[in-house]
Amino acid sequence: MTDREQGGIQNAPDEKRPVTLFSAAIIVVANMIGIGVFTTLGFQVASLQSPFAVLMLWVLGGVGAFCGALCYGELGAMMPRSGGEYTYLSNIYHPAVGFLSGWVSMVAGFAAPIALAAIALGEYAGAILPGLDKTVIAVSIVVILSVVHLTDVRFGCHFQNLFTGGKILLIVIFIVLGFFVPSPQNISLVPSRSDLGSVFSPAFAISLVYVFYAYSGWNSSSYIAGEILRPEKNLPISLFLGAAFVSLCYCLINYIFLYTVPMSELSGQIDVGYLSAKSIFGHRGGNLMTVLVCVALISSLSSLIMVGPRVTQTMSEDMKSLRFLAKRNARGAPVFAIILQAAIAIFLTLTATFNTVLTYVGFTLALFASLTVLGVFVLRLKYPHRPRPFKTWGYPVTPAIFLLLYGWMICYLFIERPLPSVFGLLTLASGLLLYKLLATKRLRRPKDNVIEKSTP
Repeated sequence: MTDREQGGIQNAPDEKRPVTLFSAAIIVVANMIGIGVFTTLGFQVASLQSPFAVLMLWVLGGVGAFCGALCYGELGAMMPRSGGEYTYLSNIYHPAVGFLSGWVSMVAGFAAPIALAAIALGEYAGAILPGLDKTVIAVSIVVILSVVHLTDVRFGCHFQNLFTGGKILLIVIFIVLGFFVPSPQNISLVPSRSDLGSVFSPAFAISLVYVFYAYSGWNSSSYIAGEILRPEKNLPISLFLGAAFVSLCYCLINYIFLYTVPMSELSGQIDVGYLSAKSIFGHRGGNLMTVLVCVALISSLSSLIMVGPRVTQTMSEDMKSLRFLAKRNARGAPVFAIILQAAIAIFLTLTATFNTVLTYVGFTLALFASLTVLGVFVLRLKYPHRPRPFKTWGYPVTPAIFLLLYGWMICYLFIERPLPSVFGLLTLASGLLLYKLLATKRLRRPKDNVIEKSTP
């Protein structure tokens, strides 16, 4: 295969890599700041009555995201090929494990979050324009943005940068002006005994799924590593800069949500950003800020639609029967992968409820993120002398913290919310069956092209 056919593997010349460090970091920020921070607080407040416990959720979410970003930075610098978990797990464990992660990414990793973001966009738009059909809005934006990213990779990057810049400005304005709300809520950051009890409760562990989902995207630039300029250096930098910046923003903006709106009004609501904006700016100002929230959601959707097909494309390069999904147009966009992702996202938008899809996504993604971070330990033990352009800071504590946080959440989620968890396991089972059917038609083993090339 040529470099173009292989999606920009590690030996492609720089001129064929359209994503700069700035664009890669922007993609991380755009993926992270989106639907989760503007929609999930209401579900957390419904089960946790302690503002301190709710804010601790976001602090722990930031710790987990930053630790995960550092671990992915090491793996991505060692294996600078697009595909994210698919590439890493295929090399660390077995191609079947990589295929399962790619299958899950196709369905739960990107198509489902696209559906969630589209549903949320419909909810926010419906709050200020009640006459609009929320479902029509959701489906239309998926189609429009998919067409944008079908046209040109570089154009998609510029579109992404523009909307993400607007989203960052929105977050900063929201945080600063939120402190001047006329009637703030009384929130204490000093924990009481009951607050500490809430932190160690099953409800807290289950609520982590909403927070970890909101933080999802900290690994997004790893999915397009083959298109990043000097990925050995720029990929790790983009991951941890993006994760650190968003973690700070998330803790501050959720404090503002709690500071400006009574918890009883937030409980169970999806459009928490609209409620807070109305409290800060009044009804008209709230509508204006809600328009900006919609812009932020468009940025998040755009980033997901851009990044997701690269996993499908990379996986399809290694499976002969899926080779058509790796086909790219003259401007570098993976045509059929984008179309397939859009079709799945539209189906989920039309058929699934918000909370069920969110829990399902959180469970399945947490499983493979944990396996990937565990791979840092595996590779350090199996190949201690292999070149590592970037090493995880604080190893082995950093990956251990990540695994403890995610493992805690997965266990409680499976016990307390078994149905979405079972759907996640059924997705894995269907992927394993598909792999068995396609395994005899493999083009090549991914590790023969990535890991062995880095062996000294």
